[in-house]
Amino acid sequence: MSGNGKNGKLYSIALTEGPNRAPARAMFRAVGFTREDLAKPIIGIANTWTEIGPCNFHLRQLAEAVKLGIREAGGTPMEFNTVTISDGITMGTEGMKASLISREVIADSVELVARGNQFDGLVCIAGCDKNMPGTVMALARLDIPGLMLYGGSIAPGHLNGKDLTVQDVFEAVGAHAAGKLDDAGLEAVEANACPGAGACGGQFTANTMAMACEFLGISPIGISGVPAFLDEKLEASREAGRIVMQLVRSGLKPSQLITPKSIENAIASVAASGGSTNAVLHFLAIANEVGIPLTVDDFDRISNKTPLLCDLKPGGKYVAADYQAAGGSRLLAKRLIEAGLIDGACLNVSGKTLAEEAKAAKETPGQDVIHPLAKALKPTGGLVILKGNLAPEGCVIKVAGHKRLEHRGPARVFNCEDDAFHAVESGHIKPNDVMVIRYEGPKGGPGMREMLAVTAAVAGIPELSDTVALLTDGRFSGATRGLMAGHVAPEAAVGGPIAAVREGDTIHFDIPNRKLNVEIADSELSARMKDWKKPEPKFRRGIFRKYTDSVSSASQGAVTN
Repeated sequence: MSGNGKNGKLYSIALTEGPNRAPARAMFRAVGFTREDLAKPIIGIANTWTEIGPCNFHLRQLAEAVKLGIREAGGTPMEFNTVTISDGITMGTEGMKASLISREVIADSVELVARGNQFDGLVCIAGCDKNMPGTVMALARLDIPGLMLYGGSIAPGHLNGKDLTVQDVFEAVGAHAAGKLDDAGLEAVEANACPGAGACGGQFTANTMAMACEFLGISPIGISGVPAFLDEKLEASREAGRIVMQLVRSGLKPSQLITPKSIENAIASVAASGGSTNAVLHFLAIANEVGIPLTVDDFDRISNKTPLLCDLKPGGKYVAADYQAAGGSRLLAKRLIEAGLIDGACLNVSGKTLAEEAKAAKETPGQDVIHPLAKALKPTGGLVILKGNLAPEGCVIKVAGHKRLEHRGPARVFNCEDDAFHAVESGHIKPNDVMVIRYEGPKGGPGMREMLAVTAAVAGIPELSDTVALLTDGRFSGATRGLMAGHVAPEAAVGGPIAAVREGDTIHFDIPNRKLNVEIADSELSARMKDWKKPEPKFRRGIFRKYTDSVSSASQGAVTN
């Protein structure tokens, strides 16, 4: 996209100006745009609105507020929609295979509409887990002035004086299956956990990525994180509309914001907040879009020097709304800059540096959510990368929510998530077991299903929650807690060594030494793989087959370039 316009109208000139564009203008006028509207910078509004689930349900209202801000600042907004999948609704079903694939479809569809209509700027409104990385990937590809606005977190539910999130519902399912919770108790948790619109409340994937994108610079810090249920969210969205017009006029582009340093800032924020392991996949994918070298080992390096400062669910006590109320990302940035752990010179879409934004931090007196460096919850961050004969390319563990640093136990092998869940539900998993769930990777699933139904069911059974470990070539939800290794690569479907594990093999998790091994000889592992046969793709046509044929390893971000 290129052009030579004025007042920020650069790219859309080719679509709207000159006698030969009369047919295009006639079609724009048919839907209500005036000649004056078309003379202004055209700003695309990529909306992930849907009425399927709370995360994105309210985004039409936010889009109207964004449009108002754009019009006030002299631009013309044009809204369009893209797809979204609700992870919470599809979790534990075949539908969950669509979740990660939707990240690629979102990126591709936003890119298509923006290139087709030659927008001068772009606001992407995102609500659920894959929305954030998908829209940021599109912004990076397009490299036109733009930002990502997060729809905000849901309010916490309440029951018997306790805050609830959807995580509690999943864990209640496990407790119910184990006879620890009756039907009425399960109904009470279900009815009270999700009180309205907004994304899942803990430091799960949606809130992790929303916060990290503030540190990345592509989301307006302090604005994007305003919870969905607050009246201030509409004004924050209106301000995002004004900000995109500043970007259009200044010419500040994503390539100036998404840099090696800003990506490291974002990863540090994930580590410091105990964020989701899915951030590993998503930042590998974002870095890939801009050609920045990034590997799984970089996450371990950054996390190892970054203390855990935020006491957030699923490993901690508080929810995202508490984080924002305590001082939010400006306060966390201030802590990390003071410690020399992030680069304050990186730019935000606000036009200010991260250090300038951090100076405006307002800490709520007495807050106990974002700890000072001197009172860090742990000396190192929440993400760990393990390698070994089971994961030569690596796997990801979130250590924020558990204390076990070593585990050795017998493998219980499952070739799909559904079988593993039924084993937990029926009482066939015992203390010290290591659940191995394979053929759920990017190609094998396809789509790398999240295992929250399984991990939450385990967490809901007291005798298993602190004694069982799990590893998979699939993914975990940001709401997962416990000793769980995901993204095991290479995956089983391409002949990764996880395919060779047999029932009863001893699996060893060694977090201090960053190792994940099955305790058999290399010769035995090789001999078993000689008998292995590559499985047939589970889909013969359509988007799932296209994805299977083109997706990369989880260690490369599961991208489809």
